[in-house]
Amino acid sequence: MSQVNIKFPDGSVKDFAVGTTGLEIALSISPRLAKEAIVVRVNGELRDLCYPIPRDAEVEILTFNDPDGKKVFWHSSSHIMAQAVQEVFPGVKLAIGPPIDEGWYYDFEVDHPFTPEDLEKIENKMAEIIAEDAPFHCEHKSRQDALDFYRQHKGDYKVELLEEMADDTVTFYYDSRFVDLCRGPHIPSTGIIKAFKLIASSGAYWRGDEKNKMLQRIYGVSYPKKAMLEAYLTRLEEAKKRDHRLLGKQLELFTINEEVGAGLVLWMPRGARIRNEMENFWREEHLKYGYELVYSPHIANLDLWNRSGHTGFYAENMYQPVEIDDRKFQLKPMNCPFHISMYKSRLWSYRDLPLRWAELGTVYRYEKPGVLHGLMRVRGFTQDDAHHFVTPEGMEAELVWLLDFCAHILRSFGFTDYKIFLSTRPEDAIGEPGDWVKAENGLRQALDKIGFKYDVDEGAGAFYGPKIDINIMDAIGRNWQCSTIQFDFSMPERFDLHYIDANGRQQRPYMIHRALLGSIERFFGVLIENYAGNFPLWLAPMQVKVLPITDSFNDYGRRVVEKLKARRIRAELDERSEKIGAKIRDAELMKVPYMFIVGAKEVESDKVAVRKHGHGDQGSLAVEEIIERLLEEIESKGLENKKES
Repeated sequence: MSQVNIKFPDGSVKDFAVGTTGLEIALSISPRLAKEAIVVRVNGELRDLCYPIPRDAEVEILTFNDPDGKKVFWHSSSHIMAQAVQEVFPGVKLAIGPPIDEGWYYDFEVDHPFTPEDLEKIENKMAEIIAEDAPFHCEHKSRQDALDFYRQHKGDYKVELLEEMADDTVTFYYDSRFVDLCRGPHIPSTGIIKAFKLIASSGAYWRGDEKNKMLQRIYGVSYPKKAMLEAYLTRLEEAKKRDHRLLGKQLELFTINEEVGAGLVLWMPRGARIRNEMENFWREEHLKYGYELVYSPHIANLDLWNRSGHTGFYAENMYQPVEIDDRKFQLKPMNCPFHISMYKSRLWSYRDLPLRWAELGTVYRYEKPGVLHGLMRVRGFTQDDAHHFVTPEGMEAELVWLLDFCAHILRSFGFTDYKIFLSTRPEDAIGEPGDWVKAENGLRQALDKIGFKYDVDEGAGAFYGPKIDINIMDAIGRNWQCSTIQFDFSMPERFDLHYIDANGRQQRPYMIHRALLGSIERFFGVLIENYAGNFPLWLAPMQVKVLPITDSFNDYGRRVVEKLKARRIRAELDERSEKIGAKIRDAELMKVPYMFIVGAKEVESDKVAVRKHGHGDQGSLAVEEIIERLLEEIESKGLENKKES
């Protein structure tokens, strides 16, 4: 019998019979692995576990612990839900049902929005389908047969998808009584799913376009173990408590209203104080580490955006231009063309490079109404933007320096766990493929040199160059896309940028786009949810609330507030004629880090009774002593390991 040579991720090699499946290979390794196996990766491609391996290959058995394993598990779960919906609501039209970051969704055309009672019925039907332990299996059909099938069964959305496909052959996946157009792969059988929950339903436009029909979307999660679902539901409840939209209103940090415009943020005084601290720290650290700060206007001649390529590659996110003095001007969606214009204002030498120019630049991008979400997705935001102009030979060192600076800034705000992605050339890329290879290699080498672990996100680069995305992990384990470092060899070419090298010749500089926080608005939303509104002392909008026990101690309280303010500590006196218990409760609700309670004993001893939010009484301390302690806490802000420039 002929053999195939199978190489495993640990480098070991073993021979199997031709046509051996992934499941059989998993079983040969261990019964436990075979039980937990979800999908097999063969020469980099995901395949069903029943796929017969025809030739020598590199093989990896994936479980739910692997990101690709999760995606397959959740995508299979969406098929089971779609079957349940079809059986509970005959005549429903199926759209699409992909996996998402945690779980899946499926879109349906139905006569009415789904109710909580509907979701319960769907869950019960899903449980029946899962109990059948029905196998998933794949069949190949011609594209024309698939079109005939869906036209006959009124599958309008599947027909639209098929009409856009170029392949002559497509795949269908079957399980139980259900069939769906799908590339796959899928889990071996429905019974692998041990716990699931339908989380929510909402309206969703077909393909996210408000010009299309409104469909009904159901979100769900599923796991191979019940304990995993219980842990997720606990996190979900905690996430609801941390929702930045609710806390933003409760703590009077920001507001968004339709009278001003959807996606446009109004910063309230308390939120503005935090923003001011964020921006002051950002500016100080950038100047300290060797950046220069620049400013640019909010609009520019449309010709600038034509030359940069934005009107060709970014038009759907740009607002309509306005006419001024018989010329068209465009609200800026990005800052980079302005920084490039500044570079062109004079001739630079290699001795001047690298140039590091940073700006807190407010930009405006059109986002569809359905995706706007509090501070996380807005239409006007301030990007903490920077551009580096470097020599080709200095690129790697500059990227290493930049990654280190990025980690320093994120660490300062309390984020130390990252998930990093290297995004490579997309389909709509501009520039020569060879230049892309050089740029991607430069980013890889910088990541390797600094010792950062990363995943490669194939085809997810910007149209003008590859990039590094840094996701931060918050207090409850969620990942947020945050920092972006994008290489650009296109803009210097488009704008004909030069510098003079050591031999007196003109050379083309490399350009690096960079945002560390992403945007002030979105990062602020992440901070609110990460800290659940309990900001570290240095960021808290009000750091100390002084609470006199009775009105007779208000004068002493004012003197304490004056001492605090003199040392640049944000403090406020609660001089309401309320009981001290009510004053403490209100300060706790507003999450003020410290409360100083003052009464007869405190006046006599020139002390304050210190209470810390969430921790209770801290004892009585002399005013000057507690001020020094607060200043030390403010100054440190978690930067014990801060590196000097």
